[in-house]
Amino acid sequence: MRKLIFTFVLLSFTFTASGQNTYYPPISQTAFWDTLSPKSQGWCSDSINSLYQYLAKENSKAFILLVDGKIVLEKYFGTFTQDSAWYWASAGKTLTAFLVGKARDEGKLSLNDKSSDYLGSGWSSLTQAQEDAITIRNQLAMTTGLDDGVPDLFCTLKSCLLYKADPGTRWAYHNGPYTLLDKVIETATGSTMNLYTQQSLSSKTGINGLWFKSGYNNVFASRARNFARWGLLAQNGFKWNGVQLLDTAYARQSVNTSQNLNLSYGYLWWLNGKASYMVPTLQFVFPGYFIPNAPKDMFAAIGKNGQIASISPSRKLVWIRMGDVPSGQLGEVPFLLADKVWSRINTLTCNNTANQTVQPKQTGIYPNPAVNRLYVPSAGQYSILEVTGKMVQRAQGDTNSGIDVSHLKPGVYLLSGTNGTFRFIKKP
Repeated sequence: MRKLIFTFVLLSFTFTASGQNTYYPPISQTAFWDTLSPKSQGWCSDSINSLYQYLAKENSKAFILLVDGKIVLEKYFGTFTQDSAWYWASAGKTLTAFLVGKARDEGKLSLNDKSSDYLGSGWSSLTQAQEDAITIRNQLAMTTGLDDGVPDLFCTLKSCLLYKADPGTRWAYHNGPYTLLDKVIETATGSTMNLYTQQSLSSKTGINGLWFKSGYNNVFASRARNFARWGLLAQNGFKWNGVQLLDTAYARQSVNTSQNLNLSYGYLWWLNGKASYMVPTLQFVFPGYFIPNAPKDMFAAIGKNGQIASISPSRKLVWIRMGDVPSGQLGEVPFLLADKVWSRINTLTCNNTANQTVQPKQTGIYPNPAVNRLYVPSAGQYSILEVTGKMVQRAQGDTNSGIDVSHLKPGVYLLSGTNGTFRFIKKP
């Protein structure tokens, strides 16, 4: 508890400090945005080109990097332009969290309200008592207890929403219960998602876009610069040019640990700098930061195929990436892509020493990333899994000879044995 309180206070200070002298682009002039030269940041053209080459190789469409709200880097790839629109995928979950908070601020709902107050009785396959135990807060924190082992994680039909555990006792990245927050918002506000977004966000910040249906999902799409505006708003505690758009307590809590199961998850935001993290589809708890190369205070909106808005208040830095699926990326949330972008941002400076962030090293296995062999803390039977949970190899580990991983495709894997479960990266 003391640790959580300290983190909360520290985050409060960060929000206050980061809002000073920040530039905000005009709401009505979407084509105009003030810039800073890379040279003013001490960044070298060779390092910038290397970053762009990596992004191009990873099927990117747009990349924007802001410092103090001003554009320092902006790059579009292929036929994608500044006027092109692209989907946010699960990065849009963070926008839903904002809309829930806005409805809360307006007295239209409480996070402790039963979800059934807005979804109606019988929205799931649970008993009435089980269903009534699920709250809006559980939906925001991914702790509904509904079974994420169903064939279709996106399905919002009651036949897909099955009991697995009591609410608040199990964290699982489950899209179905999340998507139903849209109906919670619409019922509470009496407005559509698009209209409520326009009234509470777009008209005040210029963050324009459109919610559209894709199967069971409700997906947000926008231009890249609007995605960058979203990151800038979040960087400054959801304050835009002096106007606080969300209650400050909710704003802080949304990007702080929301439960004690997955410390690296807030209200639909991913959080760096925590002691451990969980990943979609698995119930393992991994030690360390989920983005080791990022600053400790970084938090992010992350979606399928690498739709990412990554924010560091201490660095006054926001970067966004839109695009198609990166090569060798496994799973619903592409942590590896975010980590590799941050590793390149950390080496943009000409002397290659400024703004380096020292992170706790992952202990127990080495080297990490690995190319040919991975060394383990003790001899014994080990399993190697993709982050989706699929078993790819069983191996007898030896402290001297290690485990042969040369045949694995590049990507992120899990190594599970008697000493615990570790995440490692396989390099080409």
